[in-house]
Amino acid sequence: MSYGYSAKLIYLNKRANGWLLGVRLGRACIRNNIPVAEVAEELGVSRQTVYNWFIGARSPQSGIAPDVRDYIDSLY
Repeated sequence: MSYGYSAKLIYLNKRANGWLLGVRLGRACIRNNIPVAEVAEELGVSRQTVYNWFIGARSPQSGIAPDVRDYIDSLY
């Protein structure tokens, strides 16, 4: 099943700083075809928050950062 990330999201993610935790999360999810809604539900945040992380507009706050790292690790 394909979740069809938009060309815009993929473009913005590729242009974003790859050192940012949220951008790394986005790259892992795009690579593994995991929908934003699933990531949001798993991490207990909104889809808009996840989208902002993916494009580097915002970064996960310190309280949730360990969960984001664990989620990324689970994808590899």
